[in-house]
Amino acid sequence: MRRALLAFALVLVGLAAAALWPASAPAGVVVEDAEASDPGSAPLDLRIWYPAAPPRATRPLVVISHGTGGGKTGHADTAVALAQAGFVVVALTHTGDNFRDLGAVGRGVHLDQRPRHVMRTLDYMLGRWSQRTTIDPERIGMFGFSAGGFTALVLGGAEPDLSRGGAFCTARPQAWTCRYLRGRGYSIADLARRPPTRWLHDARVKAAVVAAPAIGYGFDRANLAAVRIPIQLWAAEHDEVVDDSGVTIRRDLPLAPEFHAVAGAGHFAFLEPCNGQMRVMITVLHWFGTEAICSDPGQFDRARFHAAFNADVVRFFQRTLPPIRP
Repeated sequence: MRRALLAFALVLVGLAAAALWPASAPAGVVVEDAEASDPGSAPLDLRIWYPAAPPRATRPLVVISHGTGGGKTGHADTAVALAQAGFVVVALTHTGDNFRDLGAVGRGVHLDQRPRHVMRTLDYMLGRWSQRTTIDPERIGMFGFSAGGFTALVLGGAEPDLSRGGAFCTARPQAWTCRYLRGRGYSIADLARRPPTRWLHDARVKAAVVAAPAIGYGFDRANLAAVRIPIQLWAAEHDEVVDDSGVTIRRDLPLAPEFHAVAGAGHFAFLEPCNGQMRVMITVLHWFGTEAICSDPGQFDRARFHAAFNADVVRFFQRTLPPIRP
């Protein structure tokens, strides 16, 4: 019965999300939906934002990777801010790790597949997208939130060791990650025995914004030694999902990141502020134990924060990506 109710709830989520996030265009921005092929798996669902004005030179590209259970529209306001500043932006929905389908999470392979998803998205944008000639392939950045932040670090050169999850959950059994994995049928012994994974990296990514990165236990100084791109790293003061991952990753990155600690914020502060429809959708999911992603601790003002956050993200990519080529 519970499974049937959950399936029904996910149908409602899909319908609500379709109504909430149509491909409408803000002022000065074109919005498109597309699909990127991913051989051996389902096509990747994309949303693209880019300036409406004809380009005078090739434009930089930023790819957005959402967190576990999210989707291509979760950071739409950040994407719009970048597009209005002259960037092409593409956000993907990770197959098997999104609000409609958590199948890869249940099989324990969602982290392994994520870097490939981003690479296939970049292949599409540079090779098949109708406006591909407007992109400068030397000016590619990445924005990643939570599991997307993990993904950005991997693409930038990190080699995480997920087998440390066993020791982490033995020491901190009430950590959100450990409770989440136990709820999906994983034991601590499963985590400790996890076989090695060949992680994919992509030299096309020249800079990354990493917000509230997940799986901090998988990284130490050695695992992060090859990450040599500029990083803007964000951590929330009251993050109960990834705990202190941002702080430990900051300590172990070989190049000091541009670090932002957000006072008063919770984990989901980096998602677009919710409107009424979004709150209804999250309420449906919350009946089944899903985090209330529209909620913020205390008097934290997410909308006010995002005005500054988006400006800082735009400024970082303007500073770190190579100069525009004519």
